[in-house]
Amino acid sequence: MGSDTLINATWLDYLLVAIYFGFVLGIGVMARRSVSDSIDFFLSGRSLPAWVTGLAFISANLGAVEIMGMSANGAQLGLPTFHYFWVGAVPAMLFLGVVMMPFYYGSKVRSVPEFMFRRFGTGAHLVNAISFAVAQLLIAGVNLALLAGIVRALLGWPIWVSLIVAGAVVLSYITLGGLSAAIYNEVLQFFVIVASLLPLTLIGLNRVGGWDGLTEKISAASAGASSSSDAPPAEQQLNAWPGEALSGFDSPLLSVIGIVFGLGFVLSFGYWTTNFVEVQRAMASDSISAARKTPIIGAFPKMFVPFIVIVPGMISAVLVAEMIELKDGGSPAGGASGDVTYNDALLLLMRDVLPNGLLGLAIAGLLAAFMAGMAANISAFNTVFSYDLWQRYIRKDHSDDYYLRIGRLATVGATVIAIFTAQIALGYDNVMNYLQTLFGFFNAPLFATFILGMFWKRMTPTAGWVGLVAGTLSAIAVDRAAAAGVFELSGQGVAFLAASVAFVVDIVLSIVVSLVTKPKPAEELRGLVYSETPREDRTDPNEASYPWYRRTAPLAGIALAMVIVLNFAF
Repeated sequence: MGSDTLINATWLDYLLVAIYFGFVLGIGVMARRSVSDSIDFFLSGRSLPAWVTGLAFISANLGAVEIMGMSANGAQLGLPTFHYFWVGAVPAMLFLGVVMMPFYYGSKVRSVPEFMFRRFGTGAHLVNAISFAVAQLLIAGVNLALLAGIVRALLGWPIWVSLIVAGAVVLSYITLGGLSAAIYNEVLQFFVIVASLLPLTLIGLNRVGGWDGLTEKISAASAGASSSSDAPPAEQQLNAWPGEALSGFDSPLLSVIGIVFGLGFVLSFGYWTTNFVEVQRAMASDSISAARKTPIIGAFPKMFVPFIVIVPGMISAVLVAEMIELKDGGSPAGGASGDVTYNDALLLLMRDVLPNGLLGLAIAGLLAAFMAGMAANISAFNTVFSYDLWQRYIRKDHSDDYYLRIGRLATVGATVIAIFTAQIALGYDNVMNYLQTLFGFFNAPLFATFILGMFWKRMTPTAGWVGLVAGTLSAIAVDRAAAAGVFELSGQGVAFLAASVAFVVDIVLSIVVSLVTKPKPAEELRGLVYSETPREDRTDPNEASYPWYRRTAPLAGIALAMVIVLNFAF
């Protein structure tokens, strides 16, 4: 074991990582050749097939945060973490494909804030564009913090050097090739991530004696836990429902309501249907039919991701000496950011069970994940900053080249800022808590405004921005009240509560304000409101002629049935 590095890698591991980076930068250079105008740089010229955008859709989301955050949750809470996928992702992805995508693709908007502009005008647009840009910078910071943690674990460099080096690599490939580079890299990353996490899960399960061995060890650890341990009882860790460990509620009924409404509805629909990082992947596809199928194709791999992300976290908690001590209430030294935290669950498991060679592949997979996540945040920030803020409010009618240049400058600026926002993320013991809090602030109110505006034509432009501002402020108020000790909820209960409050406040205020202000005339709402949009604008005329497995609705039906079965099985 090296004295100053957490992971003891050999030349073989470094070679594999180097080959991988060669590929990534190569893709950036290749994609560079096809960037001719700003729509290419920002939306890949709308030319990609559904399977490519579908895999990129999942991969953009399978960032570091997902992998490290979910394995941290797995180590800390166990099976209830599966709700993030089966309740908190798949249903919303299917809804996005079946209901929302035709509006996005059909109205030819370049970003989610631009949709807000057409539906509600300037006020709501400005609020949304600014809050989105801020959120992306904060989330890019999370990715960068985790990425630097890995670089530090590998090479033993100080954290600020690691941050700068990591930022430079991400910067180089986005600036080279824009969205196409990001999307093709995401498809490559999807396979690299699976190839590195699957052996980790299988070798780990083998070490603990299979699934039965894992459940016995978790039960034994829980039975012999010391008084200082804050781990939930074994019975909660080994059953997904009712999930008290995750929601922080003691009553099973409240816990199920919290998970279904707070996570399954507000947080998850808010994230998947209004998050430009995800929607941008579907907008890059070549037809309305492919755009609708993008999230639905993505839903199939998404269902099985928890088995290679959460299960290793659970194994780590009973196999790795430091994790066992941490879960029993100790504070062992030697993690990626100093003391060991739950965020280190995956790295430490890799150190203990993977042979050299596989270790290199796994490290490449993790680095891939961080870059995917960070590149996705920054390319989304790019588009919103260049089009929605700069072009609309600062310099109006300039040449296309000018906005491309602004886009590339924004990329550099965002990366530099992310080095500073990474400091905030480093202060959290479990990154997932921080992220869910951010989603509650930004996505929950946006989703409320959005869904009301899409299905109720009477909603007015004034209500649009008033609801957004009030929703965000109320979520921040709930979070600060919890931080000040006004009330207490464990797990990710505070984030679920803040998001639910934001949603309700936004809906109620929007309705009240709409009833006393003037709505837009109905003819301006075609393509933006469900009741005003004729059916032929919402569907692909060729879709009816496809075989069933290439049509949107049957695919969505199969995915929904599978996810319901999984919920009952665990």
